[in-house]
Amino acid sequence: MGLVIKMITREAYLNRMIDAKDTEFIKVITGVRRSGKSTLLLMFKEYLLKNGCKEEDVIYINFESALYDDIKNYKDLYLYVKDKIKNRKVYLLLDEVQNIESWEKAINSFKVDFAIDIYITGSNAYLLSSELSTLLSGRYIEIKMYPLSFKEYLEFHHYNKENIEEKFYEYLKYGGLPAITQIKDNNELVLSYLNDIYNTIVKKDIIDRNNIKDTALLENIIKYLANNIGSSISSTKISDYLNSNKIVEKSNHQTIDNYLNLLEKSFILYKADRADIKSKALLKTLGKYYLSDTGIRNIISGFRNIDEGHLLENVVYLELLRRGYKVSIGKSNEYEVDFIAENPNDIKYYQVTKSIASDDVKNREIRVLESIEDNYEKIILTMDKTINNDINGIKVKNIIDWLLEK
Repeated sequence: MGLVIKMITREAYLNRMIDAKDTEFIKVITGVRRSGKSTLLLMFKEYLLKNGCKEEDVIYINFESALYDDIKNYKDLYLYVKDKIKNRKVYLLLDEVQNIESWEKAINSFKVDFAIDIYITGSNAYLLSSELSTLLSGRYIEIKMYPLSFKEYLEFHHYNKENIEEKFYEYLKYGGLPAITQIKDNNELVLSYLNDIYNTIVKKDIIDRNNIKDTALLENIIKYLANNIGSSISSTKISDYLNSNKIVEKSNHQTIDNYLNLLEKSFILYKADRADIKSKALLKTLGKYYLSDTGIRNIISGFRNIDEGHLLENVVYLELLRRGYKVSIGKSNEYEVDFIAENPNDIKYYQVTKSIASDDVKNREIRVLESIEDNYEKIILTMDKTINNDINGIKVKNIIDWLLEK
């Protein structure tokens, strides 16, 4: 489905690219399809041209365009770029580079042979596979790109702060893929667009790339995960469910483990591992899975089956990733903490719940966070209004207010 997307600058990502400009590192931009990687690359090209670069100093190739169908492997790519360099410093921008056979060999040769600053995008984690990591060991920076945050969603719409809760529920329903901001008033277009993206990810990035034969099993795994966001999941649990409900003829946890890994590599899915808060050890069992976009989740599970509580958890998880945290699920004695968010300088603990108006829910969420014995910040996020306060040293914040923080 061809949509012409207006280019709206996503400053945070563009600034990361500008900060990394002219360093020795290859800049690798990763993220789910249609999250804005191509637009970011074009924005960066525009930035270069406005800041002293000539057109011939910037080589931009989008490998999903038929213009470059003649470039099929790393040798073709090397010769094409070599012909354009002409013994001067250039900026090389390669979009969806994983479409080129053995492309990493060309990248490695460019770094050896020329004065070149390289930026590449791709819609699956094979960009950073072991072979590439070995070739580029210590020489690349990954810029992880996500669909729009709620703050960006408002900016893309030029929304003001009126009816903010209504706009948030719209965001929960349709998700944050940039194109949605231009078609959200046409329900039929939205459904068609989200369906198209979902099918493209599953077919191109998973089934075709990995020569998957049991496509029914794969799609049933995806549906199970979409219906169980925020639930503790293992491959054995999925296998037992599919077999006992006779959804597939037969499944085993080894195949399911493999499929889960492929889903993560396509960036349609993220896994949050469980960690023991006291010992800091990662626990091998029962992680949780979150979808890269709530709109994609709703197209899989159905818009009539929207579980707001789990979608709120999904939105908070993605926002923590955007803010640069490593996110895991916490085990504190017999309690489970929704999220441990860690960066090199800080740790925060989060509980996410739609409301704490009920004393039972409020006391349960407080009890979980009070079980943690360190002094890092502990926060309950809820949709309750005018709740921003402090209970026994635990901060209580409205989710929307938290999402709009600087």
